[in-house]
Amino acid sequence: MAGGKTDKTCLTILEYFPGPGKIFLKEVVEKIKTDDKKSADEALFDALRAIENPIESIAFDVPLQLPKCIRCELKCPGYERCQEPEIKWLRKFYIQHNLNKKPKKVFTPYTERCVDNFIRTELEENFNPPHALGANAAPLTARAHYISRRLEKPCIEVYPKLSLWRIGRSLGIQKSYLRFHKHVITGEETRTAIIQHLVEKDIAFIYHQDIKHLVANPYAFDSFICALTGVLQFTNQVEKRPKGFPKSEKWLAIPKETLDWP
Repeated sequence: MAGGKTDKTCLTILEYFPGPGKIFLKEVVEKIKTDDKKSADEALFDALRAIENPIESIAFDVPLQLPKCIRCELKCPGYERCQEPEIKWLRKFYIQHNLNKKPKKVFTPYTERCVDNFIRTELEENFNPPHALGANAAPLTARAHYISRRLEKPCIEVYPKLSLWRIGRSLGIQKSYLRFHKHVITGEETRTAIIQHLVEKDIAFIYHQDIKHLVANPYAFDSFICALTGVLQFTNQVEKRPKGFPKSEKWLAIPKETLDWP
């Protein structure tokens, strides 16, 4: 998903057949944008309404939940004294990660979430998801919040860079490819290699024309990774929320490190 005033939003529709365990790319809808008759948001709703088969889930690559301090309706004592589970988790997290750091970092619970910090520091690779209401992500978070409220289907949140890493490593794709799939110079080569692995291993069926779109357009490729993560969630191949993670805090659909491909 991109901003509502751009033409970079893409939608990938995947169909999954449990019997043979095969994935079929049905359609890639690119450049969902505003025109003279309708807004980009309404164009996206139209694309979703046009899907004929039942929708299991809709995966977004932007935050679907606002930070705790924005959602909270209690009288605020200040986050230094707040006893809400999410804020207590963030306080403990920052205390632990500030032990050997100078200058010590402070958190802003009105812009960041627990899950973003967990992904940033607790996994096997260095990831850097933006804060949900940070300068870059805030408009996208607001748009996703607006759109997801109108949808009657389950919505899941995906961090494409992490999903691509887990999916790619399970396929034996080299780490350098996975780290630079959006690189201006080598990105197309990287995206081509990843898609070829999925096709050659008979995991996904993708028409040649759609492959061209996914390779040429990194936004379309990310929408494909989001949809593929949705399939993995359907097959129970995503990580459970960590022990002690706040129950009311959004957890992402994160592919397991070891995936069982058909």
